[in-house]
Amino acid sequence: MRKAIRWLLSLVVLIGTVGVGGASAGAATAAEPKSKDIKDRILAIPGMSLIEEKPVDGYRYFVLNYTQPIDHRHPAKGTFQQRLTLLHKSVDRPTVFFTSGYNVNTTATRSEPTKIIDGNQVSLEYRYFTPSRPTPTNWKKLDIQQAANDQHRIFKALHRIYDRNWIATGGSKGGMTATYYRRFFPHDMDGTVAYVAPNDVRNDEDSAYDKFFATVGTAQCRADLAAIEREALVRREEMVDRFRKWAEKEGKTFTTVGSADRAYEVMVTDLVFGFWQYQPAETACPQVPAPTVSTDALWAWMDEVGGFASYTDQGMEPYTPYYYQAGTQLGEPGYGYPQLSDLLKYPGINNSRTFVPKDIPMRFDARAMPDVDRWVRHHANRMMFVNGQYDPWSSEHFELGRGARDSYLFTVPGGNHGSNIAKLKEADRTKATAELLEWAGLPAPANGKATPQAPYDRKLDKQEIRRMPLLRP
Repeated sequence: MRKAIRWLLSLVVLIGTVGVGGASAGAATAAEPKSKDIKDRILAIPGMSLIEEKPVDGYRYFVLNYTQPIDHRHPAKGTFQQRLTLLHKSVDRPTVFFTSGYNVNTTATRSEPTKIIDGNQVSLEYRYFTPSRPTPTNWKKLDIQQAANDQHRIFKALHRIYDRNWIATGGSKGGMTATYYRRFFPHDMDGTVAYVAPNDVRNDEDSAYDKFFATVGTAQCRADLAAIEREALVRREEMVDRFRKWAEKEGKTFTTVGSADRAYEVMVTDLVFGFWQYQPAETACPQVPAPTVSTDALWAWMDEVGGFASYTDQGMEPYTPYYYQAGTQLGEPGYGYPQLSDLLKYPGINNSRTFVPKDIPMRFDARAMPDVDRWVRHHANRMMFVNGQYDPWSSEHFELGRGARDSYLFTVPGGNHGSNIAKLKEADRTKATAELLEWAGLPAPANGKATPQAPYDRKLDKQEIRRMPLLRP
């Protein structure tokens, strides 16, 4: 069985608008004329500094640092630099606040909501993902409320310049982040679009995953996956030997997990999850190898679905903040693999504690996710959740209760972890697009057809799907 990957809560919602050193975030920009160059206006914000400006057709694009308190509850106890990017269209357009929940991409891209509303986009690096990590590192300050305060301060600072409607968005862990931000600061955003966002309310109750894997796709595809997973463990000795030699050649190590053998077992138990998370079922199911496949072909398929490099120290270390949150607030998926039970040497190893260095203490807060879940069910307003039918992370997704207002839950038929509005059925796609345009404060289309307001751009609109084995959302 496995566990989950999620986050924290505290009922004391600190506003967090007081800048480091006592200055109100964004105060210096209050009276500046709009005619002033946008870069000068941005850099006039206390705590904001420029890393670089990059040329992007039709936009101004800035990579920035912003000074944040390590602890928003005690802002005088130290600061760190948090990276963000700003894709500037116009101060007269709405703005999308995007986060992946991981590192920020410093190459200019547009999220789907940014394209739909033809707006500006602020993209934030999640705290503790390098280089946005305090030194020395107090891991206790990595929680969902601290991260929500990071977003709140940046919103308050930039809202004086970008004063039209704002939409929060993100996919997977980014969708979770956008939801948590809305829970702690429900009045900052005019709308939220959360893509494929898991919601592990009770970390020890994961029957939804077992049900998913028992019913997803076709019976033939499920049987083929079970057979090749088992074969991967039957050939453990030769495959682990190959894994170890590959790692030595590539300069990879297994200190955190403990050995190549242990890392290999984790990888095998992840294969079914990674397959349904990322592979297009219609074309990938017929390509699942038979148990008689050659060792070379088995290695190649496993590398495609799981990625051997992801199970080394070098593959895991950049995501330590995620695994820490999984083991302290977010929770992580647990599911059974009875077809492998007699071949497992390390049952129970596949969990977040295995992937976080032992010198970092972890204690799980079971209050965090139930608090967010209750808030979404009873208080969600102008929130949209887009899930994928074949995405294992959608097994435990956010639900809307009677208290939710102007909020929607959509599912992409056959969709995986790359599900979005564009892949919805036509009626749902039209509805979702129309609602998002309204939340952004934009007039209804004259022709009555709600479609993205910005034309497709090959460079900016390539959908970024983070290929993350080890059950990272």
